Amino acid sequence: MKFAIIIVTYTSPNQTKRLISSLNNGDFDFYIHLDIKVDLETHRELFDMPNVYFIKKRIDIRWAGYTTAEAALNSLREINATGKKYDFISLISGQDYPIKSAAYISDFLRSNTGKEFMSFKYFNTEWTEAKARVEKYHFNDFNFRGRHRLEQAVNFIAPKRKFPGNMELCGKETFWTLSQDCAMYVVEYLDSHPKLRRFLRFTWGSDEFIFQTIIMHSHFKSQVVNNNYRYINWPPVGSRPNIFVTADFDRIMASDGIFGRKFDINTDENIFNLLDEKNKH
Repeated sequence: MKFAIIIVTYTSPNQTKRLISSLNNGDFDFYIHLDIKVDLETHRELFDMPNVYFIKKRIDIRWAGYTTAEAALNSLREINATGKKYDFISLISGQDYPIKSAAYISDFLRSNTGKEFMSFKYFNTEWTEAKARVEKYHFNDFNFRGRHRLEQAVNFIAPKRKFPGNMELCGKETFWTLSQDCAMYVVEYLDSHPKLRRFLRFTWGSDEFIFQTIIMHSHFKSQVVNNNYRYINWPPVGSRPNIFVTADFDRIMASDGIFGRKFDINTDENIFNLLDEKNKH
């Protein structure tokens, strides 16, 4: 069996290299989407690795914009175009890191063939605060002076936006592990629904709900496990995860996750050392 990892990153090439090295047991291919704002030459050290590929159609990613989803979608298109067949494709960021060994992750995926792993809550009943993500206009993908004032003015005047199609919205987190067929179903659905793509460009954090919503209205629904097996240290308030440090090691080890988010090699390199040492055994 063969697995693909999509790494969407704009951060340290050394951390990306260490991430790849920690998983490089022969079962994984790595596809790196490097934000177009970052010079590819910064990652030159990874160019000659035989199972590492750089996504050619790179996106200028804007936080909470549709561009984050676009980066994943472009990566999936390029993976599919290779003609290679993968049993699973995992989407992670450059600040994620395996908290289980490569062998454990390989075995976990082999034993769960036919399942789709993603986390979600339904907007109408479980995540009602997320409704504003689609009902209001958001200009996160744009960068011009007065953007926030214009956004406020538009939302003051405009009626609530209505999501195209008869779908109950659901979502939670960006990152997932899906079969190649399931992931490509989302790509093909969006490619065939241009109205939906235009709508999403003015939503907030569509990467956290669009895969879930489309999949849960597809024939893949019965295969979905509502768990993406990511361990994330969310703060009590705020929309950005805390960075893991050495003091978090025991909590990380107690998790059932296979990836943790998020880590920063410049903040605390020792936590990487501890994880690597633990995962050797």
